Amino acid sequence: MEAVRLRREGWCLLVFMALLVCVPSPAQGQADQFVCTSTSIADIVILVDGSWSIGRLNFRLVRNFLESLVTAFDVDINKTRIGLAQYSGDPRIEWHLNAFPSKETVMDAVKNLPYKGGNTLTGLALTYILEHSFKTESGARPGVPKIGILITDGKSQDDVIPPALSLREAGIELFAIGVKNADENELQSIASPPIETHVYNVADFNIMSSIVEGLTRIVCERVEEQDKEIKKDVVTPEPQGPPRDLVTSEVSPRSFRVSWSAAPGSVQKYRVVYHTTSGTGHLEETTVDGSESSVLLTNLNALTEYAIAVFAVYASASSEALHGSQTTLALPAVSQVELYDVGHSTMRVRWSSVEGVSGYMVLYTPLSLEDVDETELRLPESVTDVHLISLRPDTEYTVTLYALYGDEASDPVTSQETTLPLPSPRNLRVFDVKHNSAKLSWDPAAEDVNGYRVGYVITGGIQTNEVKAGPVTSLVLKDLASSTEYTAAVFAVYDEGQSEALSGSFVTLALPEPLHPVTSDVSAGSFRISWTHPTDDVLLYKLAWEPLDGGDNKEVVVPGDKDTFLLTDLTERTEYEVFLSAIYKDGAESNPVSVLETTLDRSTTVAPTTTVPRFGLRNIAVDEETTSSLRVSWETDDSGTEQFKVSYRSLGGDGGRAETTMVPGTQRSVVLQPLLSDTEYRLTVSPIYMDGEDHHLSISSRGKTLPLASPRDLRVSEEWYDRLRVSWDPAPFPTQGYRIVYQPSSGVEGPLEMFVGDDVNTLLLLSLLTDTEYSIKVTASYTTGVSEPLEGTGKTLHLGVKGLSTYQVRSTSMCVQWQPLDQASLYRVTIESLLNGQRQEVSVAGSASRQCFHDLSPNSQYKISHYSQLQALEGPAVTTTDTTLPAPTQPPTTPPTTTPPPTIPPAKEVCKAAKADLVFLVDGSWSIGDDNFQKITRFLYSTVGSLDMIGLEGTQVAIAQFSDDARTEFNLNAHSDKESLLDAIQRISYKGGNTKTGRAMKHVKDAIFTEHAGVRRGIPKVLVVLTDGRSQDDVNKVSKEMQLEGYIIFAIGFADADYGELVNMASKPSERHVFFVDDLDAVKKIEEQLITFVCEAATATCPSLLMSGNTLAGFRMMEMFGLVEKSYSSVEGVSMEPGTFNSFPCYRLHKDALVSQPTRYLHPEGLPSDYTLTILFRLLPDTPQEPFALWEILNNNSEPLVGVILDNGGKTLTFFNHDYKGDFQAVTFDSPDIKKIFHGSFHKLHVAISKTVAKVVIDCKVAGEKPINAAGNITTDGVEMLGRMVRSRGRRDNSAPFQLQMFDIVCSTSWPSRDKCCELPGLRKEEDCPAMPHACTCSQDSKGPPGPSGPPGGPGIRGMRGSQGEPGSTGPHGPPGEMGPPGPQGPPGPQGPSGMSIQGPPGAAGERGEKGEMGPAGPQGVPGSPGVPGRDGPPGQRGLPGKEGPQGRQGTSGPIGTPGAPGAPGSSGPPGPLGDAGPPGPQGVKGERGERGDIQSQAVVRSIARQVCEQLIQSHLSRYNSILNQIPSQSVSVRPVPGPPGEPGRPGPRGPPGEQGASGRPGFPGSNGQSGRPGERGLPGEKGERGLTGVGMQGARGPPGPPGAPGEGRTGSQGPPGRPGTQGSPGRPGTPGSTGPSGPPGYCDQSACMGYNVRVQQLSPNAYQNYGGPASNQYRNFGGPAPNPYQNYGAPAPGNSEGQEEEEDEEEDPYAGYRAYPPQYHQQNYYPGPHGNTEVRSPRYPRGADGGHTSNGEPLENPEGH
Repeated sequence: MEAVRLRREGWCLLVFMALLVCVPSPAQGQADQFVCTSTSIADIVILVDGSWSIGRLNFRLVRNFLESLVTAFDVDINKTRIGLAQYSGDPRIEWHLNAFPSKETVMDAVKNLPYKGGNTLTGLALTYILEHSFKTESGARPGVPKIGILITDGKSQDDVIPPALSLREAGIELFAIGVKNADENELQSIASPPIETHVYNVADFNIMSSIVEGLTRIVCERVEEQDKEIKKDVVTPEPQGPPRDLVTSEVSPRSFRVSWSAAPGSVQKYRVVYHTTSGTGHLEETTVDGSESSVLLTNLNALTEYAIAVFAVYASASSEALHGSQTTLALPAVSQVELYDVGHSTMRVRWSSVEGVSGYMVLYTPLSLEDVDETELRLPESVTDVHLISLRPDTEYTVTLYALYGDEASDPVTSQETTLPLPSPRNLRVFDVKHNSAKLSWDPAAEDVNGYRVGYVITGGIQTNEVKAGPVTSLVLKDLASSTEYTAAVFAVYDEGQSEALSGSFVTLALPEPLHPVTSDVSAGSFRISWTHPTDDVLLYKLAWEPLDGGDNKEVVVPGDKDTFLLTDLTERTEYEVFLSAIYKDGAESNPVSVLETTLDRSTTVAPTTTVPRFGLRNIAVDEETTSSLRVSWETDDSGTEQFKVSYRSLGGDGGRAETTMVPGTQRSVVLQPLLSDTEYRLTVSPIYMDGEDHHLSISSRGKTLPLASPRDLRVSEEWYDRLRVSWDPAPFPTQGYRIVYQPSSGVEGPLEMFVGDDVNTLLLLSLLTDTEYSIKVTASYTTGVSEPLEGTGKTLHLGVKGLSTYQVRSTSMCVQWQPLDQASLYRVTIESLLNGQRQEVSVAGSASRQCFHDLSPNSQYKISHYSQLQALEGPAVTTTDTTLPAPTQPPTTPPTTTPPPTIPPAKEVCKAAKADLVFLVDGSWSIGDDNFQKITRFLYSTVGSLDMIGLEGTQVAIAQFSDDARTEFNLNAHSDKESLLDAIQRISYKGGNTKTGRAMKHVKDAIFTEHAGVRRGIPKVLVVLTDGRSQDDVNKVSKEMQLEGYIIFAIGFADADYGELVNMASKPSERHVFFVDDLDAVKKIEEQLITFVCEAATATCPSLLMSGNTLAGFRMMEMFGLVEKSYSSVEGVSMEPGTFNSFPCYRLHKDALVSQPTRYLHPEGLPSDYTLTILFRLLPDTPQEPFALWEILNNNSEPLVGVILDNGGKTLTFFNHDYKGDFQAVTFDSPDIKKIFHGSFHKLHVAISKTVAKVVIDCKVAGEKPINAAGNITTDGVEMLGRMVRSRGRRDNSAPFQLQMFDIVCSTSWPSRDKCCELPGLRKEEDCPAMPHACTCSQDSKGPPGPSGPPGGPGIRGMRGSQGEPGSTGPHGPPGEMGPPGPQGPPGPQGPSGMSIQGPPGAAGERGEKGEMGPAGPQGVPGSPGVPGRDGPPGQRGLPGKEGPQGRQGTSGPIGTPGAPGAPGSSGPPGPLGDAGPPGPQGVKGERGERGDIQSQAVVRSIARQVCEQLIQSHLSRYNSILNQIPSQSVSVRPVPGPPGEPGRPGPRGPPGEQGASGRPGFPGSNGQSGRPGERGLPGEKGERGLTGVGMQGARGPPGPPGAPGEGRTGSQGPPGRPGTQGSPGRPGTPGSTGPSGPPGYCDQSACMGYNVRVQQLSPNAYQNYGGPASNQYRNFGGPAPNPYQNYGAPAPGNSEGQEEEEDEEEDPYAGYRAYPPQYHQQNYYPGPHGNTEVRSPRYPRGADGGHTSNGEPLENPEGH
């Protein structure tokens, strides 16, 4: 073994020494290289093969070869010029001959040349450089030798001889260099003779340098010889050159003059080319005679910069361009705008007239109402004063005035004014207030008031009561609650609305107590109590009595009409207290009044006396309550009273001792004090006569002192960093002072308190903590105690900066920045290592905003603390952490000086009109690395900085980073300005992980492009993906879904990204949506072009959409109307049915469906100037004969603006719109091709509208063309509708029923000539058409569109990265330290080789196994009836997948179109033999691919799937055709209509049992199957990943189902459809019929793999909600989107009866609803009736005519006919 090792090491040393000897150093090679010293110059174009077969390592050697080639020549713009193109599947120009001015710049371009990748199409590339590189505009010069040098490594996949011959005939001398696998014969056929000097072929790339000297020497000699031949043939040519000294003058809004100095030589003419610099206009040009030196350019746009190029045109050549630019002046705007004569709902606007205008436009809108659209007035040029009406009172309006010049408008002039408020009533008065009523009175508002609305509410309550009154000035409010404060408001009501409220408040009285309670008839066991009624609405009286010294309480209720009651069963010689209260009708109870009485002794005998009668006391009252006193008053009629004894005792607690005070007999009141606060007292007043006190005549009551009042309305103001001011309103009673207690709410410090006098109500709290919330309590102090505290909080200001962040983080330095604090006098900034405690501290001035720290440790985490100081006060620390970069492997360069953060970059001109939802999806996998991720961040910063407006009114930007999973950095609605957005981009941190691009794109689709995240309707959705490697999951599926849904996807690849994967991922065409660079240092090369393409796509006027495999500008109207599979069910009056093919759905718009959407959602910027309407539709037997608008746009007054009208009776098509002057125009087409669309089959309609012509194309064939004027733009305040009847009657709209499969608006008039009509069976050509939706890949010989090379193989072994070194070795272990914070993420290690896809050994039994690939399909067993659930048995072997539920065949079906080939089906012929699969296609010439692995599992899977698909299609196609031919063609009911059943998909886990399906029609009898063994029921799970190919076992046939009911008969010749039969019980599946005869040449109908088994949506009885028809002017204002975004706007209510319609016929103008349509649709004599009279209801047909026949009784053509 030792000998072997020594031999191996010796061999390695020999090889290394040999390499050192054989490979010369660059310096040596350059020193010996040949240099062409000839004075002759040439135009040399190098064509480089960039196909996959070269590989990235070899492509670097190609770059070295090109450097040597360029070095050999004297390269300069005035000497030898060198251009370069690279090709693979498609060629591209890397740079033109005139792109670089010097050899140094050309060398830089060679060094940065990116590797393209792809196939090898050399012939195409040779043609490309002939047409693009050797052109004057590309830098080719006349009279200069032309050289072409081809470098390739393989045989071309196309023909090279004709292109090479064309180049040679054009005078271009060709050299061919072949490397490695190049074809010698092909090189000889390309190169110019002699072959010996023009063809080079080397065995490998690393020896290309050996031919440099010979090649450059021969090229140099041939250039010299060509130059001599050219000069020999040229006879002293006259001097030629461009003109000089471009000057512009006479500048106006519409024109300017261009002048120049004459060019040398005999100039025949000058060509002046000009265009707008924004790129939105067309290229214009004009020519003048060679003797002229100026030209006036007219018809220009105002305030627009134009680029100008002037060429001198000679007899046989054209000079270089003389360039310049000029901006036209702005159009004159109006001046002296005045708003005057302002009223409640009107105002006038006047201005000075402007010369040369075509009119004026006035826009006005209320400022405070966001949901109100602008109102627009267009006025002729003679009007300079206008009256604005129907304004809202007391509303500020902004009025904007434009001067119009044709289609253009001047700058706006804006003014604002507020309308007057409506007069309010005045002087509200409240009187006659009772406990349950009050009367309001007010002064009238104005003479034109309609009435008043009075609202009243319990103060602080919620429920408002309202009373409407006429023009009165007083109102009684009844049924009020007693002792309650009410707030009342009176509004004056006018025609324009209601005025501001006149409000006031009042308090109802307390419930009246019973009056004058007295006792009488006193005995030992009873006495009587009597009283007076307080009011007449007392319902009951409640009496309660109890002995005064304690005992049982008794209670009785007395009717409200009684005023006396006898109390019995009393105890003798006992004093009783009696309480009497009134209960009212609303259940409320008054306060009780009390009276005292003592029963007599039983032995007492009352002897008759002659003394004066005594009346006792009455009307005791307690009032003037304070916190420490009560006033007691009473009345008496006795004149002999000497004194009164007043006794009082508290009722709280133990009651306490009774207090007594004596009052002179002449006094009737006394103030009791001092009393306890908030305490209830019982008070008794007894009269004292000469013979002593008479207890029988005493009277009692109760009273309560007030609680200790607190101060009110605590306020905190004058907040500062260390102080607060506290203020309050004083208590209502005199106090001894106020106590203020305050402490931090967090409890970090104890409470502090201060005391102030009664005359103080504000206090400044000093020496507080900064940024601290304080809890504050204020209490009032009284002699008897303290009040409840008045509480509040206040917070001192935060003494600290905001936005503390790091930047310019290096390995040994770090900078920090912040937003300065205005009041700060000084900042203290510290940085401390969390690893070793290293610390630095600096103090900087209060105006500073950044600080840098140096001498830091690499790869260490640091904590930066920032303290703000205000004089002696220092705030808390504001901290951030960051980690220095690892130490570089090479000596670090001198760090750049600290520069402030970059300013906000200005917007690029091309992006100023951009309005999109833009998402960047950034690769954050380990292969990126920290350095490259910083470059990505800078790239994002620069790209986003090119945008203009950020936010809702412009472009919204979101960024997500992905590796194993995706992470949303911020959503679309997160930032509304560019500054915060760019700041957020700089804060994005690197993620790390693997590369799962497919999962990340799905995350973007599901989580970012959502309403919650900020996505907007009608705005383009753009996704830009940046990645450096091949995805480890499938990206094709999700990217295809997103493109079909209208997303625009750009793919940017670098380093090891897979170009083929980028092409599949991105939108089409690839040259606009796919970008590839070698590394991130070269990304600047593509940045400008990427920004241009993204901003062009991000325009709301014409967003991008995918059609026929290409991305075009336009609108997907089906999605916008909600007519797509996922959302059609929410559109009322619409059902889904099969279309022209079974895999294409179409949507039936039922009668009066009125499908509509607001225009501002569909076309927020209006319609483009040139566009094409593309509509695939079908008229139905019940489509009315009257005209209807297939599509139209209405304004907010329901007036048609633009649309397409079909006249089913007259068989004509009309297009109408308004031209640029605002005039209505319409063109009608009635050619024979037009009449085809009325014959009941599907047709594809293109209506192409340009500025001069309206062209109609039917089924991709031109049917007519008529001139029109250029259209004006539309308003966006109305709606767009489908199928609206032109002659809608009465107050509602009607709409026609028809089927709609496709509706797009393409922003181009050339689309009809490019469309292939692939959706129509009779016109579909598989070789020209993309695959159908929902299709599997079918084997066919047709040639598809060119694409990238075959399916990519599995991931191969990853090559070494050239730029990143290996990680350094681990240092020695230090002593163990204390546990620190988590460390930063380490740098990524090198990626290991990818593992092979080998399945490991089986693990423990899991929930569910991996799914195998589907085996050959066996016959499907019939689902058995459900049995009784049994116990779980042993697992059975996996069978074929079952149906989703026991769905039988469908019963009588609804209407469906037969998607067969053109023509009626022929008679049934004998069965034909099953055809074999076609032979495989021809073997491609070139199959090698780049340095990818060779795992073939995906190819095997695709091969199996393709074979299964072919077998399924061939075995079932005839059976499906026979089933489809039996489907009736006339609509009989709206009922679920299934399409043909699809074949079983890949086996998935068994789901939960489905619901019971509807009973199907009987099938053909089938033979009984054997009972299948039941398998184990699996748990339902999610769809798994594709597994390895499994071996499935066919299950036995299931038991027979129950016998079906008798069928509906065998299929006979097709007759008229019958009525629906009753549904039968489920039948057995029939056996497949024999294969029918071969039909006409067809197509690969992928719908046999997966089609639409459509359920028609059942329409509810109230399916069409009334949103107001146009007549009711319901389109004017739309709020935000309703819960159903596709609700029908403008749909009518259910139709009126015929009688009602006839009644309306007599009352209304029957043509009032369509005066704005073309004239033929509202001339009453246009359609004669049967007897010469005009039939208003249906002009073409008599009443009762069958909708399926013409007016003369002839039946319509078969709707199924094609």
